[in-house]
Amino acid sequence: MTDQPKDNLVLFPKTLDYYQIQLTKMLETERYGEAKALLGFLLQCRGEAERHHTEWQALLGWLDAAFPTAEGDLDYEAWMQGDEQEDEGEEEIFKRRLAERTQSDVNYIPELLASLHNGDDPGQQMLILAQLQHLFHPDIDSSLRQWLAREEYIAPVQFRALQAIRKQGGSGPVAFWRDGESLTVEAADTPLSFAEFPQGMHQALERVKQSAEVSDPTLSYFAEETWKDCAELAYGTPMFKSMAEDDDGSSDVWAAALHQLLMERLHAKMNDEGIREQYGITDELRFRYEQALRWLRSYAMEPQITD
Repeated sequence: MTDQPKDNLVLFPKTLDYYQIQLTKMLETERYGEAKALLGFLLQCRGEAERHHTEWQALLGWLDAAFPTAEGDLDYEAWMQGDEQEDEGEEEIFKRRLAERTQSDVNYIPELLASLHNGDDPGQQMLILAQLQHLFHPDIDSSLRQWLAREEYIAPVQFRALQAIRKQGGSGPVAFWRDGESLTVEAADTPLSFAEFPQGMHQALERVKQSAEVSDPTLSYFAEETWKDCAELAYGTPMFKSMAEDDDGSSDVWAAALHQLLMERLHAKMNDEGIREQYGITDELRFRYEQALRWLRSYAMEPQITD
């Protein structure tokens, strides 16, 4: 890696997602030295990356202990030049390597599932689920259902497991735990992308993007990434039903709450009077708005892991 100082480097969400995907591929292909170098780079980044520092530090510690002699070097500036077409090519390579691995080792998928059942590290769980989403095996569906019903895991991990079940062609109810309560969703309804989420959630996001398009383009960008994360986090919960309602009142409530959350996070502006007026939050909607904002604030305080 270059010696150029990176203390002030801020990663945007899309760039962060790209690095997370590369990290997963490095671990899958046993390029542990490169993975350690990438983690070292990411731990020096600011912005959205800081939400993942604890998890990255733990993963780096595990790699150092397990593979102390593994070394690697990365040119982070070259990585920043990758475009979406290159990302798609990398994904195809990832899928091909997985296919080759499973063809040469019939025990590979059962071993992945065993590691998932026996491990408790969220980062490792996400890495395993990222692979299972590209694999097909008769044991994956039932194994993931049993695993989800066994105990509570962090929300991003649960959502990736639900997606993996759907990709297996799964249908019928799937149970998982959230805040000590058993919840059930229909496997075939799990969104594989944000485009598949209910229309009401798209309306709320569009309202914020339109409001911020001229006055604060940066807020508009972060609104999309934050809202997509929130959609996955809330999936299957009672709060998700409120977010997904397809009516003007719900769109106003959640758009206003999302806009206010971002004003607090990006600009430290806590006064929400202007936001409430901008989105037409009347006294009748005030309680729902404050409830939505409390939930979003709670979400913002929780470290999230992306695959």
